Amino acid sequence: MNKLYPSAHAALDGLVADGMTLAVGGFGLCGIPEALIAALRDSGKKDLTAISNNAGVDGFGLGLLLATRQIRKMISSYVGENKEFERQYLAGELELEFTPQGTLAEKLRAGGAGIPAFYTKTGYGTLVAEGKETRQFDGQWYVMETALTADVALVKAWKADQAGNLLFRKTARNFNPLAAMAGRVCVAEVEEIVPTGALAPDQIHLPGIYVQRLVHNPSPEKRIEQRTLRSA
Repeated sequence: MNKLYPSAHAALDGLVADGMTLAVGGFGLCGIPEALIAALRDSGKKDLTAISNNAGVDGFGLGLLLATRQIRKMISSYVGENKEFERQYLAGELELEFTPQGTLAEKLRAGGAGIPAFYTKTGYGTLVAEGKETRQFDGQWYVMETALTADVALVKAWKADQAGNLLFRKTARNFNPLAAMAGRVCVAEVEEIVPTGALAPDQIHLPGIYVQRLVHNPSPEKRIEQRTLRSA
């Protein structure tokens, strides 16, 4: 099975639709599937729900889809770097399901593993727990959180083989594998593609069984979210 597509636009063709839910990898501006996000913007699909640790920044990452008003709802843990996100949310134009970062990671992991729900101490006694089931274990209170799945996952990896086995670099590994596992179909944007068998089994971070489509993007932008320099 040939998983490699000639472009990000080709990889999304016939796959994305209005109203669908997407799990999008990335941690801050690290490990963002930027070519796939741009292709999704160009598709014009709207009323999207995006599950992502953060919402990009103005003019980059998921910020592109916010600018074109294609996202209806965000499920995120950190949204503090995007002024357009703030404007839309405060104006009541954008839905937000705000989720603690560790809880969001576990919700995606559970979705990919077929686990429908789990209990966590995080958020008990706060707004996060409102309307959710709580239960006591060994004298401690926990909140029940339900798993997250997506119609399509868009992820960014450093290296892949032709079978779709993926390697991630450093912080890019934080949410990308979890998003990939939670999607019913996963499209991976990668910097380098090698022949099947070139990656040692112990190197692989995500097995190719989770990846249906590959896009080669050898020169991603790799922005720095906040750059601080020390004076000489």
